[in-house]
Amino acid sequence: MPDMTKSDTAATTATDAVATADAAVQPVKAEKVRSLWGDAWADLRRNKIFITSAVMILLLMTITFFPGWFTSANPTYGDLAKHYIQKPQLGKVFSPEWLGYDAQGRSVYARLIYGARASIAVGFGTTIVVTVVGGLVGMIAGYFGGLVDSILSRLVDVFFGIPFLLGTMVVLNSFPERTTWVVIGALGFFGWTQLARVMRGAVITTKQSDYVQAAKALGASTPRILFRHILPNTLAPVIVVATISLGVYIGSEATLSFLGLGLNGVSWGNDISDGGNSIRVAQWIMLYPSIMLTITVLAFIMLGEAVRNALDPKTR
Repeated sequence: MPDMTKSDTAATTATDAVATADAAVQPVKAEKVRSLWGDAWADLRRNKIFITSAVMILLLMTITFFPGWFTSANPTYGDLAKHYIQKPQLGKVFSPEWLGYDAQGRSVYARLIYGARASIAVGFGTTIVVTVVGGLVGMIAGYFGGLVDSILSRLVDVFFGIPFLLGTMVVLNSFPERTTWVVIGALGFFGWTQLARVMRGAVITTKQSDYVQAAKALGASTPRILFRHILPNTLAPVIVVATISLGVYIGSEATLSFLGLGLNGVSWGNDISDGGNSIRVAQWIMLYPSIMLTITVLAFIMLGEAVRNALDPKTR
């Protein structure tokens, strides 16, 4: 009887050993490796700052493209019977008199809604111009180096030496009619230098990578190397700078309009400037456009900061 017990115990031990060995040789399921953008998106979805700023920007974009959803009032129609002495009717939400009227009897709320279109259009348009021009200049300078890099770098230094707002004011002052495209062109003409430097540094680092050297060895053309191998791997810092700069350009447009050199039309900057003349008796004319401008600029800067932290490997 004891012999049978020892035999059973030995058999059980052998069976366990075989099971353990089988488990050891089982292939381990490899974890799915995420790309830089996949990791960044996973971080952004958990970032409350990103979610808050994204919701704010989505609301601003909705106001920009569909202002009629928010008000039926005409932002340029003035009724002197509704002078700014008539205070805001805060209980009448979304109505023309909700935020009061300005000195010409125009609805402050309607101008607030339609002013978003001008500011957002200038911000996005300038960012696109700056990204394209600065990206191309920086990519060419960083990739070719040598004399090309020296010439383009000195050109960037020349534009860097011109104060951004002062140079823009000089250019806009020469145009009798300052449309959206004119303001975008003036801001983009002096605003591309920072992004060019960022792109140049990223290209200098990327072009030394093994896959770029392999593409050169295989005889790939220069445009293919630039746009197929280098550009996709240098977009991260460019996107960060462009997102943050977008808010800066919106603020710059408002500053120019406040100084009388911005858009000829409905604009937050123009309303802030007009409100300054009657700030003693009707503070709301200047207050509400200032609040909207601050929220808009802050939303884009917050979004850019969140994207930068998500794409920065040092923060992981």
